[in-house]
Amino acid sequence: MTPTTEPTPVVVTIAEKELSGAQWVTKYPGSSDTADLEEDFKIATESFLAALRLAKATVYIAATFRPPERAYLMHWSWKIAHKKVKPEKVPARSGILIEWDHGDEEKSIQAAKSMVSSYGMDGLKVAPALSSRHTEGKAIDMSIAWSSKVLTISDASGKEIEIKEGVKNGMNSELHKIGESYGVIKFKLGAKDKPHWSSDGK
Repeated sequence: MTPTTEPTPVVVTIAEKELSGAQWVTKYPGSSDTADLEEDFKIATESFLAALRLAKATVYIAATFRPPERAYLMHWSWKIAHKKVKPEKVPARSGILIEWDHGDEEKSIQAAKSMVSSYGMDGLKVAPALSSRHTEGKAIDMSIAWSSKVLTISDASGKEIEIKEGVKNGMNSELHKIGESYGVIKFKLGAKDKPHWSSDGK
């Protein structure tokens, strides 16, 4: 009689989730390089940047393309930190094994706040969008400033414009008109996201 061979048991390993916290910020890194922008917006942005630099304005680029996974982490950490959602109510995203709920609401909120700070979002008054112009490669976050009394800068048609009034940074309404001539449009909700420019102001 042939002995019966027992089938080999199948072991299913369930990946463990990792608690939220600042260590997540280095995962799914975004870009601050204009080369990673969508082609048309890349050309528009680089032309605007060239005009700014020729005018001797200082420009610091914080972000261009943002992977959807990074957008997810930024969005929900901001929401939890600002008590807009309970940690246990955050929807899961496939492939991101993060545990927002630390078993204690205050610990969960503090972990989210550490993420917000590490992402540089302390001054942000609105949650980063889950799907945005950043995830499409059609947005740039940048700080612009100048110290001269007058900023003389060319618009997209080549016409020189003198900016004599207003703040000497990226929130200057005259500068917004210059950017728009290139197709780089300041965020339409103004101070809620000061560094944000995009293909359509969203």
